[in-house]
Amino acid sequence: MQQAGTPDNEEQRLAALQSLGILDTENEARFDDLVAIAAAVCGVPMGAVTLVDAERQWFKARLGLQASEAPREFAFCGHAILQQGVLVVPDALQDERFRDNPLVTGKDGIRFYAAAPLFGPEGMAVGALCVMDRVPRHLAVYQLQALEALSRQVSAQFELRRVTAELQLQLAERGWYEERLRSLNAELALRNAALDEQVRTDPLTRLANRRALGAALARALSGGGRWCLALLDIDHFKAINDTHGHVVGDEVLVAVATALAGAAGDGVLSRYGGEEFAWLFEGTLEAAQACCERMRAAVASMPQARRVTVSAGLAAVQPGDRPADVLARADRALYAAKRGGRDRLEIA
Repeated sequence: MQQAGTPDNEEQRLAALQSLGILDTENEARFDDLVAIAAAVCGVPMGAVTLVDAERQWFKARLGLQASEAPREFAFCGHAILQQGVLVVPDALQDERFRDNPLVTGKDGIRFYAAAPLFGPEGMAVGALCVMDRVPRHLAVYQLQALEALSRQVSAQFELRRVTAELQLQLAERGWYEERLRSLNAELALRNAALDEQVRTDPLTRLANRRALGAALARALSGGGRWCLALLDIDHFKAINDTHGHVVGDEVLVAVATALAGAAGDGVLSRYGGEEFAWLFEGTLEAAQACCERMRAAVASMPQARRVTVSAGLAAVQPGDRPADVLARADRALYAAKRGGRDRLEIA
């Protein structure tokens, strides 16, 4: 096991960490939420916001971990704070730095680890936002980018927390305090709006995700009107991944998403999961049918080496429907299109 070296600026780094006033504080939802999002985006069961103290690493937030701290000599995050970008350990048992680390060799040991450093005052690395798994894995480029983006959000929360504490000590200068607090809240609102957009957007295709579709469908059913829902699935997509690999599979998903978006026009187009897309449309069944045919044709005519097609199932919203009812009818129609030969549209 190779213990991480001590940064050259260790004294200043520890001073910056102490200035945050965050060590050994209670859990806070804002940090728990960012860890949960990081783990979900990376598809792993464990994650943490860690702070690297003089002799220990302490978890401000954690998911899938029992302990609240660990000795610094065993800490993966001690390595993460020594670099600017994301540290990725695809398989700890194959990495000489970690293969005999007790956190790796123990029961349910860590096999995969990725972390982006967290920065405090004066740009000092104080810890890391990390995700972990008990099996080896690799992250896609968009997952690495998302982990870095979320680490910036955590660092911003550190700074906001620190500045807010300072402001509370200066209530005598109320006018300055209130103006500064308004500015920070406005900045936080912008950051939260960006984070909310990230939570509701599929990171690969940049379409709305399943969560965003569910919210839109619930609003549509509660507001009345004429609505239709289509589910569209890429035909034989598994064969693309199996034959050409997941990188090519991701390229196909992005290309199909672009073609569908260009033909969809109005409505909410989302990546519903895997190779399946969903489209929510306000209008008549006839108009929705015509648009679905345009989307199907747009995919079939994509200028790419590996031609793909989509099958689609379309359902109109009926009085008294719940979201699950509409989805179930569209899903049955989709499978009817699959059974009927694929590259076609069926209406529930």
